Amino acid sequence: MKKLKSILILFVFFPVYINGQNSGNNDQVEVGIEEKLDTFIPGDIRLFNQDGDTVLLGSLVNKPTVISLVYYRCPGICSPLMNGLAEVIQKSDMRPGDDYQVLTISFDPRETPELAKHKRLNYLSQISRPEAAKGWFFFTGDSADIARLTDATGFRYKRAGNDFTHAAGLIVLSPEGKITRYLNGIQFLPFEFKMAVVEASKGQSGPTINKLLQFCYSYDPKGQQYVLNITRVSGIIIIFVTLAIFLILILRPLIKHKTVTS
Repeated sequence: MKKLKSILILFVFFPVYINGQNSGNNDQVEVGIEEKLDTFIPGDIRLFNQDGDTVLLGSLVNKPTVISLVYYRCPGICSPLMNGLAEVIQKSDMRPGDDYQVLTISFDPRETPELAKHKRLNYLSQISRPEAAKGWFFFTGDSADIARLTDATGFRYKRAGNDFTHAAGLIVLSPEGKITRYLNGIQFLPFEFKMAVVEASKGQSGPTINKLLQFCYSYDPKGQQYVLNITRVSGIIIIFVTLAIFLILILRPLIKHKTVTS
């Protein structure tokens, strides 16, 4: 009975401990992506295209749309993210501009349409498909509209001097502007990318294995990468091991008693 009580105590308090650790982390999280599936992006958000003209986000989203939030002067993960995006556009059998489009939007209000134009030419030069120019566009915006966009998409970032600490990922919208999928990270499988676009075209939304990855991994603003969260993973392992021991101690006497009586 003493053993049983000890195991019950462990079984009860370890989940509480893990939840407490997670809650503490969540309270401190200022950088990352909070999924807001099935919500709609405000269509009246104003952006500036590469020519400096004002356009409304709602007027742009008329097909499955992939949004990448970056800032063009970023010394960290923005370049790997954009390289990964260019690579998956190159490898995908879908036609940018026809099957889907990509909107890259700077969340730094100090950046200009001229810089957006320069970056667009730079990344389009990495793609040998001429139709990519019809489906990948770069924008800037003012602070108020950027704040509305990042809030609507759950994109959390933090100012760090002249730069920002932020996570990396893509946000997929249906033609009606509904968030249907998040693709986290800086590299994307063509199949995963295509499925996200196809589901968006049907208005279907749902979390991917990224939900599990987000639980197991935490974003490190200093290293600007995702790292394994040892506390969470080890806590889950301990819970399962404890549960297994608990079940063995409960079931073993019952099995022995049944064997003896039979």
